[in-house]
Amino acid sequence: MLANRAEAYEIINADGVGPAVILCEHASNHIPADYDGLGLDASARDSHAAWDPGAEDVAKRLSEALNAPMIAGRISRLVYDCNRPPEAPSAMPERTETIAVPGNVGLDETACRARVARVYEPFRRATFDLIARRDRAGTPFALITMHSFTPKWMGQPRAVEIGILHDSDARLADAMLAQDVPGRRVERNAPYGPADGVTHSLRLHGLANELPNVMLEIRNDLIATPSQQDRITTELLGLVRPALAQLNLMEVHDA
Repeated sequence: MLANRAEAYEIINADGVGPAVILCEHASNHIPADYDGLGLDASARDSHAAWDPGAEDVAKRLSEALNAPMIAGRISRLVYDCNRPPEAPSAMPERTETIAVPGNVGLDETACRARVARVYEPFRRATFDLIARRDRAGTPFALITMHSFTPKWMGQPRAVEIGILHDSDARLADAMLAQDVPGRRVERNAPYGPADGVTHSLRLHGLANELPNVMLEIRNDLIATPSQQDRITTELLGLVRPALAQLNLMEVHDA
């Protein structure tokens, strides 16, 4: 796979021409040295608060299977969450679940603007540019964003295993939810949904470009090892491929 890398993002399989563009905004827990770890201890920096464990590994597998270009975030979402707009408090959270983030407390406007310019804007522009390049190629495609979530939140267990999330355009989500994964609990807009502010990328890059779009959330205990990641990828392809075919995307690319 060809790749292009900058500080804030990496484009993987850059020349892929398959039926999707894949985003993985929370692929990394890297905190640049000049942020001094945001005042967090090692366990917090390694936790789900800082990134989406396993999400990039599954996204890469989907990218390869679909021959789809993929953009992965390369800076921790605690520095800046690329799935949030600059005006959202959760873009640079002072606290997430039970973890306080000292380095985000009391940020002034100058500091916030600097993070937007360093992390969010490069990721946003790279995504816009990739989508524009795919548009110029003239073959239709969908937008897929890949995430993972914790088995427990605020001490409460989560039964859902795969979340199929959408905003106002449910075409791709509906087509995926019409498929079946035996023995797997798959739910719509769970464990999060539009009301939680998690569909920013779908709105900014999917809805605005009239692309079929979906956000995939995988419980991270199901993708902790390579063999688990292989299994979940196979299951996701069993949902994604028929859904793309239903939207007349797979046939175009397979022709």
